[in-house]
Amino acid sequence: MSTTSPMSDTLLKFMLGPGHVRGVAVRLRQSWQEMQRRGRFAVPLQPLLGEMSAASALLAGSLKFDGTLILQIQGDGPLRLAVAECQPDFGLRATAKAADDLAQALPQADFPSLANRHGGGRCVITLDPRQPGQQPYQGIVGLADAQGHALGDLASVLRQYLDQSEQIPSWLMLASDAHSACGLLVQRMPDSAPPGGTEQADEDFARAVHLASTLQRDELLALEPTEMLRRLFWEEQARVFASPQPRFHCTCSKARVAQMLRMLGRDEVESVLREQGEVDVRCEFCGAAYAFDLVDAARLFRDEIDQPPGPSQPQ
Repeated sequence: MSTTSPMSDTLLKFMLGPGHVRGVAVRLRQSWQEMQRRGRFAVPLQPLLGEMSAASALLAGSLKFDGTLILQIQGDGPLRLAVAECQPDFGLRATAKAADDLAQALPQADFPSLANRHGGGRCVITLDPRQPGQQPYQGIVGLADAQGHALGDLASVLRQYLDQSEQIPSWLMLASDAHSACGLLVQRMPDSAPPGGTEQADEDFARAVHLASTLQRDELLALEPTEMLRRLFWEEQARVFASPQPRFHCTCSKARVAQMLRMLGRDEVESVLREQGEVDVRCEFCGAAYAFDLVDAARLFRDEIDQPPGPSQPQ
């Protein structure tokens, strides 16, 4: 029996049978409700942002990668941009930008109408390494299949991404409501002389997908991950591995905002100060407000003046 709190967030990595199939299950409760409270997302956006939050944790949990995973939907409908971010310690945050008249512009809250109304929407997944000097990796897929038909949900888009970019046979399911954001990812292990051969690995993956496909959306939302795995794979000898617990965490800070203002430049900052008396910046992820008055702004650019000159260059 699971001893997790009803409000706790859970991420489980698991492996089935002889090791041909791996997976990740996630259930976000406290973090997802905190994201909703801080973000005050428009009602039509909530299901997608919940699924994106769960998906970012699933994908991060499936990778051996030290960095931040950023999942973006760049829409060409009422949704302009939706972002979910999973940091190296599984801190999560999400935000979205949409048309001002979202409720009137959206006849129905399905995924194609929201993000791919004219066929130009796309999904962008960025892996931003934590180690200095390493370059980010970015994968991009459209929100339509090879025949140009709009994909009906985020899970279908991500399956296409995994097939094309990662080239790993994968199956996943996502679900979200006001209380929870959940997901299940099942993947065939990459070929490396698997025990029993490639044919056995294919059979084991096909069986795992068949069993996972019996899961209903309501069950995904209702069941704790440990109970869900027990019900689905009770004959598959599922082995569960200790994993970090997801949580809401925003990486914004006054220092980061100050750096952004420096990048805008002295003239732009002073122009805002003349018009408004201070520069107000609000974090789109957590709602934190940062205010810079005349004294703060002077400090921003005084630091540049106070920097000692660099070493002279040889002639």
